[in-house]
Formats: sequence, C-alpha cells, structure tokens
Amino acid sequence: MLRAACHAEDLGFDHVAVGNRLLDSGFGLDTDPLVLLSAVAGVTTRLRLLTSVLVAPYYPALVLANQAATLDVVSGGRLILGVGTGWNPDEFDAVGVPARERGARTDDHLAAARALWARRPADFDGPFTKLRAAHLGVPPFTPGGPLVWVGGHSDAALRRALRFGDGWYGTGADAAEVTDVRRRLRELAGDTGDADRLTLASAAFLTPPGVPAVVSPPGRPLGGTTPTAARVADDLGRLAEAGLTACTLWLPVAAEHVGEAMDWIAAEVAPRLT
Repeated sequence: MLRAACHAEDLGFDHVAVGNRLLDSGFGLDTDPLVLLSAVAGVTTRLRLLTSVLVAPYYPALVLANQAATLDVVSGGRLILGVGTGWNPDEFDAVGVPARERGARTDDHLAAARALWARRPADFDGPFTKLRAAHLGVPPFTPGGPLVWVGGHSDAALRRALRFGDGWYGTGADAAEVTDVRRRLRELAGDTGDADRLTLASAAFLTPPGVPAVVSPPGRPLGGTTPTAARVADDLGRLAEAGLTACTLWLPVAAEHVGEAMDWIAAEVAPRLT
C-alpha cells in the first residue's frame, strides 16, 4: 500500500483514497482510513490524503475532530476528510449506534468538529455532543480544519455539503448526474451563492485494458466495458465539462497489478487531458 502511494505521487496523481469499513467487506483489506493515511503521509510529500468516505457516526465527535486534526498536522495540511452517513446495519449494530440516527449524528459530529477546529476554547450544544470550554488536543494545520467533502446523492446529503462541507463527493457519477447535482445544490442554496464555492468530486471505476479485474465494478466504468485511453479521456472530459473538478479512480484489480494500472493511466490517459 505504501509503495503504491509513493508510486502514485511519482506519477503525478493528485490524491490517494482509503475507504472506511470495520467488518470484512470481501473486497480485500479493510483498514482504518485515518491510520493508513497517517502512514501514507509519512512516506509522501505532495499527495493529498482522502477518506473515501469516513462514516462519521462511527466516531464520537471529539475523537473524530482530534484524529482528523492530528492527520492534518502530520501531513502538513494534505488531508481531505470525505465523510458520509454509512449504510451497513451490521457495522452500526457492532459499534452500538442506531442506524436510524446516522444522518442526525453526522450533522452533529460535523458541526462539533467545525467548532473544535475553529475555536479554542469551543462550546457546542448538539443532540449527541456537549462541549464546554473545550480545547482540542491538537489544533489542525489548516486554519478552520481540513477540507471536508460530504458524500451522498440525497437532498439531505446535499444540504449537509452546503452547511458543513467544502465539497460534494459522489460515487460513480456520470456527466448527467454531476450536472443534476450542480442544479440541485444551487436550488437548495437559494440566493446565498454557497453552491458555487463547493468542489464537485466523485469516485469513478476503471479497469485498464489488459489488467484483470478481481471484482466487478458497481457502476459503469470509465471508457465502458472495453476501455481505451481515448474513451477514458473522453469520459473524464465530459465529467469536467459538467463541473467535476476532482476524480478518484477506483481500480478493482489485484494488488500486484495496481502499479501497472497506474502506469497505463499516467502514460496513456493523462496526456490526453488538457
């Protein structure tokens, strides 16, 4: 994993992303994103570090704020905290958090974290978090805290992005959906103009030609089922035209083929992106 991150940085990729599963998903190792990205921070200097996405209700707000601030410090401000509400009922049962409260807890935890990152001392009075004259253990490197990208496609998720986020983060979004998300964000923001300040980002699926996939992607891959560099670049171009400014490539390939897959993207696709 660390070798792959260093290789990605050498090839010029923008960021590396780590998901958040607590129980075995069947898709390889399910590591803690903040722990693994801390290790990545130690062997890289430029690569941004994205949680894709961290399930906010799993973490008490104070723990979440302190862990994120710590990683922001040790990485020199390279953390992007991608957050979502989660969905897995087994994991919610295991951590003792009612799944029906996941949206409310996410809002509470993000609001509390924002308060802790911005103020010392911080007071906060939410439905799940109470703080009185709290001094976070470590102030974040980034003033006001690390960038927050809020995941999800529902109206509730878009409102959360407008209220707490620096960006919106989708999964498998095509150009039409990105256009629709931009429209919905502007409608929900009204006359505030808040929608236009948000970064629009999404994960996309890609299996380079000649590289075997170990699992089927859950959505349409870039370039379709028989991708070429030109088709992948065309799909990325349409996403950019729709307003997407950052794209995480999810490569459903075995660990021994990750380097080969990244080499192909850097050599064949990246030069076509102008």
